[in-house]
Amino acid sequence: MNNNPFEIINERLSSIENLLLDIKQKPVEEEKSENLTVKETAEFLKISTQSVYAYIKRGLFTAQKVGRLLLINRADLEASLKDVKSLKYKRS
Repeated sequence: MNNNPFEIINERLSSIENLLLDIKQKPVEEEKSENLTVKETAEFLKISTQSVYAYIKRGLFTAQKVGRLLLINRADLEASLKDVKSLKYKRS
């Protein structure tokens, strides 16, 4: 083992640099929350919050009321979107 403090510092800096390069090269996975607020849902769908409230009222989206918040489950929302898309192209 080296007793030279400059070599020890240089080795540690090199190690830190390699770790930072590894972190930089890894793809960052965006953490998706399980539930979305009305505002987050509107931003996700690129529609107004009033439209989200209307879809909830019409029963297109299911929402849970938690205190004063309405939360929409992401999986339920995506399933609802698939259902609507399949109905759009369904022949009568």
